[in-house]
Amino acid sequence: MGIDKQSDIAANIQIGPTTMGMVRIYVEADGVELPLDFDPDEAIEIAEELKAAAERARRAEK
Repeated sequence: MGIDKQSDIAANIQIGPTTMGMVRIYVEADGVELPLDFDPDEAIEIAEELKAAAERARRAEK
């Protein structure tokens, strides 16, 4: 599956800090649990990439 392919998979996502000073993105779908830990600098990079992608998607809607 590519980034631009539609999917019927539903997933839950949670994001928050861990007690070890990391940022966890926790994804759960179809019985699969995927905890992804990032140091704070990596998490900020991911947040910036997510925001940039959302802005590009918003422009594409028009």
